[in-house]
Amino acid sequence: MTTPIYRLFVLVIVLFALLVAWTSRWTVFEAKSLRDHTANKRSLFEQARIDRGQIKAADGSVLARSVKQRDGTFSRRYPQDDLFSHVVGYSFINLGRAGLEQSRNGALTGERNEITSLVDELRGRDRIGDDVITTLDPAAQRAAVDALEGQQGSIVAIEPATGKVKVMVSLPQFDPNRVPREFSALNREDGSPLFNRSTQAGYPPGSTFKVVTAIAAIDSGRFSPDSVVNGASGKVISGVPLNNSGGAEFGDISLTEALTKSVNVVWAQVGERLGKDTMGEYMGRLGFYRKPALDYPPGQRRASGEYRNGNLLTPDSRFIDVGRMAIGQDKLNVTPLQMAMVAAAVANRGKLVKPHFTDRIVDRDGRTVEDIEPSTESQVMKPETAEQVTKMMTQVVDEGTGTAAALQGISVAGKTGTAEIDPSEDLNQPWFIAFAPVDNPKIAIAVTVERSTGGQGGTVAAPIAKQVLEALL
Repeated sequence: MTTPIYRLFVLVIVLFALLVAWTSRWTVFEAKSLRDHTANKRSLFEQARIDRGQIKAADGSVLARSVKQRDGTFSRRYPQDDLFSHVVGYSFINLGRAGLEQSRNGALTGERNEITSLVDELRGRDRIGDDVITTLDPAAQRAAVDALEGQQGSIVAIEPATGKVKVMVSLPQFDPNRVPREFSALNREDGSPLFNRSTQAGYPPGSTFKVVTAIAAIDSGRFSPDSVVNGASGKVISGVPLNNSGGAEFGDISLTEALTKSVNVVWAQVGERLGKDTMGEYMGRLGFYRKPALDYPPGQRRASGEYRNGNLLTPDSRFIDVGRMAIGQDKLNVTPLQMAMVAAAVANRGKLVKPHFTDRIVDRDGRTVEDIEPSTESQVMKPETAEQVTKMMTQVVDEGTGTAAALQGISVAGKTGTAEIDPSEDLNQPWFIAFAPVDNPKIAIAVTVERSTGGQGGTVAAPIAKQVLEALL
């Protein structure tokens, strides 16, 4: 074979291999992602002829169902109106999908393996979707909405041992039934109702983050709940003096007392002594610096951590002021879901279980197609550490800044937080994270209220958490 012919032969082989690889990418390796992409209108038109499964709450209430139209296609209806709008989302031909309608689209459209689909097609069977049974509690969801009293903010409640999300509220909400007619108007509406604050918003966590610092301090063996640190205002942190809230002065106090009274200077010094590596390690174990492993669309999940110019920093970044980060300030931006996960990890004896909305998937004959079992994400801390931090958080509610969350006959462990948003206008971001009952935790919760005038974690967020805990417990 002459050299020119040989080169031409090689070129043809290479081009053929590239052709196979490129076509295989879309038809084999990335077929599912292409099919499920919200911009893929062909898939949406095909699936409009499928009777999608229902989405149901834990008590059997229907959250989403299909209605057959005269032309043989199906459209979606949402009987609960705006109550579960952000979790359930929507599914419409011209607008795509969001929420569980997107993340559980395969189950809702009866997606099976290729062989099963071919057999059904040959037998002339119409493709129908399976039902998605969620972990959501309608009564508690309503209680959470009522507790916020129209204030913009978020509430997330999780079962610590199972990861089941019982409540996820983001205000303002939206009515998914309005989406086909008013999508553009909803996008322009004040408060951005289509935006899920529970999973997408980044807020400074304030002093609730001191729980993370306490976990790192005690579990690393560097400190104990009885370790004594001086709490005098004006301590220099990263070259700049730091004061306690209201300029309060403390002498040498234990970490337990410092958490109870939320002493900034103490926890900033603890953060500096631990350093970025140790803080980053424990934040990573708790799920920071990555999107939470939730059965929810990736585009509607946000990683919590330190941000600069809109970019997520690495845990060892030179831009991190570890002392101020340790008290929930600096450049920290977290989601309410992430802070609920922090509380859940302490409640579950140091084990972080992946949160999830779906309890099981059931076919039209009532057979369970898939059970969603609890899945451990990480062992964040030793069980002994969790017990010690629990005692510290319990004292916060018993005699500290979180007394407004105390329940009659049920012990609560919690932590308040108040992040300053605009001091000139007295705008704050009040927070409260908690779990209860302390001796057998059933629910972990995070509450935050957006841009509250003069609001404090102990006076605004803690009472809201109390109302939701009462509904769940």
